[in-house]
Amino acid sequence: MSKPKVIVSRRWPEEVERHMQDVFDVQLNETDAPMTADEMKAALQSCDAFCPTVTDAVNADVLGVDSPTARIIGSNGVGFNHIDLDAAKAAGFTVTNTPEVLTDCTADIAMNLLLTVARRTGEGERHVRAGEWSGWRPTHMMGTKVTGKTIGMIGFGRIARAMAQRCHHGFGMKVLFHDPYPPSPEDAAKLGATACDSIDDVLSQSDFVSIHCPGGKETYHLMNSERLAKMKPTAFLINSARGDVIEQAALIEALNTGTIAGAGLDVFEGEPAVPDALKTMENVVLLPHLGSATVETRVAMGMRVVDNLTAFFNGETPGDKLV
Repeated sequence: MSKPKVIVSRRWPEEVERHMQDVFDVQLNETDAPMTADEMKAALQSCDAFCPTVTDAVNADVLGVDSPTARIIGSNGVGFNHIDLDAAKAAGFTVTNTPEVLTDCTADIAMNLLLTVARRTGEGERHVRAGEWSGWRPTHMMGTKVTGKTIGMIGFGRIARAMAQRCHHGFGMKVLFHDPYPPSPEDAAKLGATACDSIDDVLSQSDFVSIHCPGGKETYHLMNSERLAKMKPTAFLINSARGDVIEQAALIEALNTGTIAGAGLDVFEGEPAVPDALKTMENVVLLPHLGSATVETRVAMGMRVVDNLTAFFNGETPGDKLV
């Protein structure tokens, strides 16, 4: 019996690629260059399974390709706003993602962003490397205390709850959140978390606001000028979720005018492009989408894709099926 043909859009960890070569007839992307829309269409017309990442725009045009042979799209990543799920469903594709395995590492990065922007550690390291440090003094590079402050979470899914655990149990922080599908009061209490009736309630009370909602039409530019203005002028905005949840022009304006104190960003709208205005600001921490970037997590993500594909080709329902 022939192995299912699988096309992978980018390089994956070597351990995962070797395993895929054992179980599938796999076409790897040796150059790691992003695939164009036409290349993704050709892939869907020549394989049984296509494996994109969260940076591949698998939109209605790509999914509407004539006579596809692919039956499943096994995406590598927890986010899925890069895939038009309605178009995928209409075209008869099964779509899966890789939740759970990246929860801790993404929460770690969110915490890293919070600490770095609050305590100015990125700025401080650049200061030392540039040979500009003249020695300790009482007023030098003062930041913001983290312990005991209030963090507000927009969305309270797995990653947000892992972040809440770090903030409350590690730093004694008060945790507020808003989520249309909140956990039970008992589960929230274990994390020292209190539900708010609205996003605005979270924004107005928080010293740090951390974004943990999915991307897509419902959350597009959720953090706009109006919402940023509801934050404290001493507050910091943290985003390790999806770039398009924040209206970047509004954020730049808020940072320039002192509407908020700073921001820590691991994701950007239209990445890898990052506005030049953000690059020049010392009160902004910028990371290149590192949320899941540990060896252990990236291997686990890839293996999760393999498990989903294997289940599908065995006639079973993949555990991470989206449509």
